[in-house]
Amino acid sequence: MDGFIPKAKNARENRTALTPDSAEKLINLGLKLSAESGLGDKSGYPNSAYEEKGVSISLDDSGAGQADLVLGLDLPTPESIARLKPGSLFVGYLDPFFNLDLLKSFAAAKVSAISMEMIPRTTLAQKMDVLSSQMNLAGYYAVIKGAERLNKVLPMMMTPAGTLSPSRVFVIGVGVAGLQAIATAKRLGARVEAFDTRPVVEEQVKSLGAKFVKIDLGETGQTDQGYAKALTPEQIEMQRQGMAKICAQSDIVITTAKLFGRKAPTLLTKDMISGMKPGSVIVDLAAAGGGNVEGTVLNEEVVTDNGVIIVGNGSLEGEVPYHASQVYAANIAGLLEHFWDKESSSLNIDLEDEIMKGGLLTHKGEVIHPTFKEKLAEA
Repeated sequence: MDGFIPKAKNARENRTALTPDSAEKLINLGLKLSAESGLGDKSGYPNSAYEEKGVSISLDDSGAGQADLVLGLDLPTPESIARLKPGSLFVGYLDPFFNLDLLKSFAAAKVSAISMEMIPRTTLAQKMDVLSSQMNLAGYYAVIKGAERLNKVLPMMMTPAGTLSPSRVFVIGVGVAGLQAIATAKRLGARVEAFDTRPVVEEQVKSLGAKFVKIDLGETGQTDQGYAKALTPEQIEMQRQGMAKICAQSDIVITTAKLFGRKAPTLLTKDMISGMKPGSVIVDLAAAGGGNVEGTVLNEEVVTDNGVIIVGNGSLEGEVPYHASQVYAANIAGLLEHFWDKESSSLNIDLEDEIMKGGLLTHKGEVIHPTFKEKLAEA
């Protein structure tokens, strides 16, 4: 079975879908791999590192059209999909809720497509969970970015000239990214507070040495996948009022609230930001999904009238591309290993498997995932 990995075409994308170590695992399975030259240049993996593991290097991405398997990271275009081999399999990020037309393109090209974000978050599929692996790094780098832009140090320091008070960090949303942000900020010596609509995460916050901020919102909870449930407009307003005071005292605010498949909720309004201290920093991890912060501009840094810095980087995990690529490639390798048939030296597209049913969007010329089949019918 022949596999091909094109390099990312998005100029802002620093990661890669394949690392030399993951390539070695896949080649040991029986895959024959080729990759576009420069695949790992931005993430610190030179062509020579791939060649040493047995990957053939191509000058361009034309090899994708002859491959049985194509691994991607940035979104493919309808034109690139049309060039793929009928009956082949594409595995990558597809953001399907906002890219329904791409599913039509895959179906028209008779290409099967697996969206890594749609892999169910189960114990068995943990090693394939790209959302967790990437958000972990995004949470870490959000603190690093906030600290870099802040005009203060994070830890308390005792100096001959006096004592420097620790900076205050407020993390909104205690999922994978939020927990890593809390842990990182604490390691750097900040005073950390955190809020989440799910009371069940309070113990996790406290275990990391941070204070859990309690705001009475009435009935809240989480989905069976572990995500926070969407709030009512009334609950959102109560949440904003409760957070405004904490934001005014904070030096760094990190927002992590993403609603998969929907626009991110606005958590910080301009009125709330107007009460914050000049020089304080907001890092919006949901910038790519519309932003949690009123005034966020995707992939730009904004300074408000009162001197608050809003960081809207749409891919904070992409700022640490060596490790982000390592875990993403490992997620893909975990998926392929799970479905690899040793006897036929090929992938088994098992339509009855829960993991495959969750991630496989198109197959044999049709959109087969029930959620997106229904959305296309409504469109």
